[in-house]
Amino acid sequence: MTQFNEQDLIKIRRQLHQIPELALKETATQKLLLQLISELPQQFLTIKTFPQLPTAIMVLVKGKNAQKTIGYRADIDGLPIAEQNDLPYQSQHPGIMHACGHDLHMTIALGALSYFANHQPQDNLVFFFQPAEESESGAKIAYDQHLFTGQFALDEIYALHDTPQLLVGTIGTRQGTLFAGTTEVDVDFTGQDGHAAYPQNANDMIVAAAQFITQVQTIISRSIDPLKAGVITLGKMTAGNVRNAIAGTAHIEGTIRGLTQDMITLIKQRLREVATGVATSYGADIKISFNQGGYFPVVNDPQLTTDLITFLKQSPQVNFAEIEPAMTGEDFGYLTNQIPGAMFWLGVGQHGSLHSATFTPDEGAILVGVETVIGFLKRRMQNN
Repeated sequence: MTQFNEQDLIKIRRQLHQIPELALKETATQKLLLQLISELPQQFLTIKTFPQLPTAIMVLVKGKNAQKTIGYRADIDGLPIAEQNDLPYQSQHPGIMHACGHDLHMTIALGALSYFANHQPQDNLVFFFQPAEESESGAKIAYDQHLFTGQFALDEIYALHDTPQLLVGTIGTRQGTLFAGTTEVDVDFTGQDGHAAYPQNANDMIVAAAQFITQVQTIISRSIDPLKAGVITLGKMTAGNVRNAIAGTAHIEGTIRGLTQDMITLIKQRLREVATGVATSYGADIKISFNQGGYFPVVNDPQLTTDLITFLKQSPQVNFAEIEPAMTGEDFGYLTNQIPGAMFWLGVGQHGSLHSATFTPDEGAILVGVETVIGFLKRRMQNN
């Protein structure tokens, strides 16, 4: 009988922290996860990998008297960030780091899985170790490639995300949107290049792009209800080659963020309209494209979230906090768009910020996370 205790889990987290891998390349991570899962009692477990998403793992824990199947997701990829922490277990993969705490996410999932491998649940549970949350949208790939079918079809699904904005022992969530949806924007301008001395013979795309950027600033201030939230950031522009030539092309890259899918759709519509107007005014050919992938808003299911909040408020080890939505993106939103579910923030103490080279979560949060996940999943099995 193997059930991971707190010291086991801290050791596991440190092992995972040393081998961060980028989206869809999590081969060493998957190998370690499979090894650890193989150490658990196998009587109730069915472990599956998938050629459609080769580094993913699903583990079915068969229930005693299953009336439904409950899913729990843990993301497994790292970020292209060079770690600056001086730790004996710091990243061994140069330029890559678990700067978003996915090592913690995996560890908590393993802790909960080890409990249910030793204590057969009432309902079926599926633990989904998901690749490519940070980019490439592994959640969308998994759903679109039919991983959640047959015995892995889910009735509801849950996940957590660690945050240094909450202290250890504090867990936060809310009704409605927890994370914004995000969409990438690319805009290409084509005019006519030429000599700086003869502007009448050229069509300057730096001017057209500048006008586009200026007009886009009015979308949020004049097209969006001020009581609702949306963000447009145009973070990159490339145009021209030398100071004394007129640029015939320009390229802009940016991002849209909104708390609802309707908000994202509205912003996309207004961006297209601005592009059409600038193209007409400047005689330019402007092509605008969008890529949302699976980064839909994470919208917590009302009924499931009510039950989650009730559970958290009653949990003696938890200080519950009702929090505001965040404009960060999470591909768990693709799953909650398809399957009823909920997500919560797990406090890990104020040690660096997410996606920073110095992020260091407090390992005291691991046991809080494990106990919370186990307790809430058991509660959901009582609510058939």
